[in-house]
Amino acid sequence: MDNHENKYTYEDLLNVIARLRGPDGCPWDKQQTHESLRKCMIEEAYETVEAINLKDDDNLKEELGDVLLQVVMHARIAGEAGRFDMTDVVDGVTRKMIRRHPHIFGNGNVQTPEAVAGGWEAIKRQEKNETSPVEGIRRVPRALPANLRAEKVLKKAAAAGYNFPSQKDVEDRVDRDFKRLGEVLAGHEDLRPEDVLGCLLFDLINLSRFLDVNMENSLTNVIEKFINRLESVESLENREDSATFNVNPQLMKALWDL
Repeated sequence: MDNHENKYTYEDLLNVIARLRGPDGCPWDKQQTHESLRKCMIEEAYETVEAINLKDDDNLKEELGDVLLQVVMHARIAGEAGRFDMTDVVDGVTRKMIRRHPHIFGNGNVQTPEAVAGGWEAIKRQEKNETSPVEGIRRVPRALPANLRAEKVLKKAAAAGYNFPSQKDVEDRVDRDFKRLGEVLAGHEDLRPEDVLGCLLFDLINLSRFLDVNMENSLTNVIEKFINRLESVESLENREDSATFNVNPQLMKALWDL
C-alpha cells in the first residue's frame, strides 16, 4: 500500500476535471463529448482487465484510476448540459446495490452465491418492467463484443427455459455445423461460409456454457500460446532483418498444433 501523506482525494479529482473543462481549461478536454470518449472507455476497461490478468497491482491501480477518470469526465459533460452529475451517478449505483441485496439490507434470506444471482436477475426484471424473457434478452447491449454478447444471450435464454436438454444435444449441433461447413466449402450447399461459421461459433459458445468454460479466456490463452511459439520459431531461425518467416512444413505443423 502507498502510505504517502497528503494524497489527492476524490474531490480533488472532481476539481481538476472541472478546471480542465472550464473557460480557461485545456482545449482538448473542453472539446470532448460522450461520443468522442467512447473508444477511451473501452480501451481503459480492457487495459484494466489486462492488469488483472497479469496480477500487476501497480498497473491495476493506474488503470482503475483511468477508468474512474472516464466516469468523472462523462458525468462532468452531462452535468454541464444539466442532465446529471457525479452525485447522481454515485446515488444511483448505491441505491441499486442496496435494492439488489435485500438479503443484506432488507428482509431477504439467501445462503448461496447462486441464489443471490437468481434474486439479482429477478430484481432486474422488475426494475425494467420486463413482461417476457425476450425483452430481457434484447436488453443485452449490441455494443458488447459478439463473443460476450452471445454468452449473455444464451445464459438468459437458458434461464427462461430456452435450452437444450443435454450437453450431447449441443455437441451434435457442433458436429452438424462442421459437416455443413465442409459442404459449403466444397460448393455443395447454397450458403455463405460466414453464415455457417457464425452458427458454428454460436454453438461452440453454447457448448462452453455447458462445460462451464469461459470462451473468451480460452481463446486468449490459445492466442498467447501461439505468440509464444512464434517467438520460439523466430529464435530458431536466427533471422536477421527479415519481416517474414521461412518455416519448413514440419515446423509449421508443430507451430499450429496448439
